[in-house]
Amino acid sequence: MQFRGRIWILDEDDINTDVIYPGKYTYELFSEEEMASHALEDFDSSFAENVREGDMIVAGGNFGCGSSREQAVTCLKYAGVKAVIAASFARIYYRNAINQAFYPIECPDASRYAREHAKELEKSEISLNPQNGTVAFGEKVFNFSPLTDKALEIFDAGGLVAYTKKKIG
Repeated sequence: MQFRGRIWILDEDDINTDVIYPGKYTYELFSEEEMASHALEDFDSSFAENVREGDMIVAGGNFGCGSSREQAVTCLKYAGVKAVIAASFARIYYRNAINQAFYPIECPDASRYAREHAKELEKSEISLNPQNGTVAFGEKVFNFSPLTDKALEIFDAGGLVAYTKKKIG
């Protein structure tokens, strides 16, 4: 399995869940489209208008720190983002991503490279193979620990709820 998409480089560490999905919307009952329209609005107000299906985000360390709200994962997923490649993730964000079948890829070397070469990578594509553990910017390839077989089963099922329903019949 391999994915290709445009790259969005968020050149900061500690991008928290309030920035990914503003806290003021936490208790609103929004549709998927409405949630997507607020993705990263406090970081880049044009993100939701310009993101396309299959795009991927590259970020620094501790991505998704802050509260445990699932909307910080689902708003990016509903916006069409395929994966976030980061130097590291807050553990609760990482688990929420797996539960929602959204790829959290921890690859510090790829994060560092993308952030150091942001200008030349602007508007370029990224390639991701979560099964084999590779992320590539053109010919520049980085390795990471592939997702576990169990995580991939959850992804194949469409998320933890669907996976659990399938297991218990």
